[in-house]
Amino acid sequence: MNRRDVLKTGVGLAAVRAVDGFAVAKPPAHPILDAHIHLFDPTRPGGVVWPLKDDAVLYKPALPARHEQVTRGMGVVGAIAVEASPLASDNDWVLAQCAANDRMVGMIGNLVPGAGRFATELERLHGNPLLLGIRYGNLWDRDLYADLKKPGFVDDLRRVSAAGLVFESANPDARLIEGLLNLSQQIPELRVVVDHLPNAKLPEDAEARKLFWANLKALGQNPNVAIKISEVPIVENGKLITDPAYYREKLDPLWEIFGENRAIFGSDWPNSDHVAGYAETLGIVRTYVTAKGPDAVGKYFFQNSLKVYRWKARRADQKA
Repeated sequence: MNRRDVLKTGVGLAAVRAVDGFAVAKPPAHPILDAHIHLFDPTRPGGVVWPLKDDAVLYKPALPARHEQVTRGMGVVGAIAVEASPLASDNDWVLAQCAANDRMVGMIGNLVPGAGRFATELERLHGNPLLLGIRYGNLWDRDLYADLKKPGFVDDLRRVSAAGLVFESANPDARLIEGLLNLSQQIPELRVVVDHLPNAKLPEDAEARKLFWANLKALGQNPNVAIKISEVPIVENGKLITDPAYYREKLDPLWEIFGENRAIFGSDWPNSDHVAGYAETLGIVRTYVTAKGPDAVGKYFFQNSLKVYRWKARRADQKA
């Protein structure tokens, strides 16, 4: 059972509270920048497209102040919001939430390359220094692999690159990785971040799986491609897996390809609450990365996000 299967079963936070000692928050030895959280407020006028009303775990305001409360004492000094709405107008709402709280160092927006007003909207939104990039992947019925062939699509992504912004993807599978490889070959200078790679949907066919890994390794040859080690915790039979060896088996192949200089921490909060609490989510990846040494810890939790997203510190504890 992978993480998305868990979400479909509706396993909630209460089911995964019993964990062993490794998966808890420890006194911070380094600053942490959470490069993947979602902001939304179902109580605002007009409501939200996501999460759905029947999602008892998520259907409540997820705002910067709540993220700060949830992470208190864990060493988290800031966060990047990743747009969780297909509505272009919500870019402005998320930017406003970020601007109002100096914990937020930026956001990844939602724009559709190839759409008529893409260039105009990109320029307008980029007038706000908190816009760090856009996201396009396996969400909102999009298909990067096919859409790369649409008129104007790649040209608009060249605009993203020229603006110094990041192109981010989500919910990877074999087709998305092949699409990202095609994109990186066409625009090698574009900074790309692959979200949730540990939870990628792998092909069942042996040859197709072999091709997936070959494409991922080829993608990893581009120094401008980074990954988020996010969507990591897994629940089986209603219990959070806490065995470090289980996660090493999943994460080692990715670490081998991208290394300590191109792996970034993202919690996926509050979506992660379906599977584990923030302390458990942080504890699992902290256990894994700590074994790589102190340099790797500093890079994964802080320095790599600064290098890739080029965010600007808004308060003293965010300065490297």
